[in-house]
Amino acid sequence: MLCNSFLNQQSKMYNSPFHKKDISNQVFLITGGAGFIGSNLVEYLIKYNAKKVIVLDNLATGFLENIQPFMGLENFQFIEGDICNLQDCHLACEGVDYVFHEAALGSVPRSIQNPMATHNVNATGFINMLIASRDAKVKRLVYASSSSVYGDSKILPKVERQIGRQLSPYAVSKMTNELYGEIFAKTYEMEIIGLRYFNIFGPRQNPNGAYAAAIPLFINWLLNNESPSINGDGEQTRDFTFVENAVQANIKAMFAADINTHGDVYNIAVGERVSLNQLMTVLQKLIGTNLPPLYKADRAGDVRDSLADISKAQINLDYTPSIKIEEGLKYTLGWFKKIRN
Repeated sequence: MLCNSFLNQQSKMYNSPFHKKDISNQVFLITGGAGFIGSNLVEYLIKYNAKKVIVLDNLATGFLENIQPFMGLENFQFIEGDICNLQDCHLACEGVDYVFHEAALGSVPRSIQNPMATHNVNATGFINMLIASRDAKVKRLVYASSSSVYGDSKILPKVERQIGRQLSPYAVSKMTNELYGEIFAKTYEMEIIGLRYFNIFGPRQNPNGAYAAAIPLFINWLLNNESPSINGDGEQTRDFTFVENAVQANIKAMFAADINTHGDVYNIAVGERVSLNQLMTVLQKLIGTNLPPLYKADRAGDVRDSLADISKAQINLDYTPSIKIEEGLKYTLGWFKKIRN
């Protein structure tokens, strides 16, 4: 259970705001706000005195523990609802100024196992939110896309305008989001911006279940004195990005002026790549163990290498990823240790 004392400690990550605009008279909706990235956005907005923060979440992959510290605050509201239900989306958007759309059904393997569920949440749920945001006349919508849209492209670093063929239903669903985002922005004159996340990690990321991400899985295994499993030879590379950088990108995208808001997308990463073997070495050092990993077969739908060109976000959004992987892993490891106590 996340306690208030730890919330206060974690808030020290946000030593200065990522925005200049006064948000004390603004209402924000965060879909998927009980989830990993969404709850970190909630924390930021509450810390900097947003007039109201509304969370819409069906708790399928989110957890009430992530938002428990905010329950009871006058400027916080939780709506247990589903983005697949258009009526829920309309209800949540009433009186809202800005929308952060973080709700999604993640995981490439899950999408291969159940493509219909992935499509329903990620594609249908997204268009529901676009319609509800349009009808409520929200000022801007910033949504989560994914580096998976680059698919089989071998080009490194990844540049927004150069993508390959998607390799999984999850990737297709995120590409669909980008297409709908651009069309809705131009057709209905909405302000919409997409953020292509590259392997976000950090506090509140779920380490449990068949579809957990690599870093929380590795940490959990090592803390349990178990050898972590790696799919493939471990030499595949990722641009691991600490969650505070993702929060920064969302806030700056929401309030950036004089930029293309008609469905434009931005890479959100650090601009550095690390192999899974290198990641494992860093975690072993931080935890104080030398447990060797167990190597398994390659996983269907995974890309081999991922590295982002973040220059577009740096120039247009003033995005400056301030926390690199080792510092981010220290924060994350500290959180995992605290929730185990």
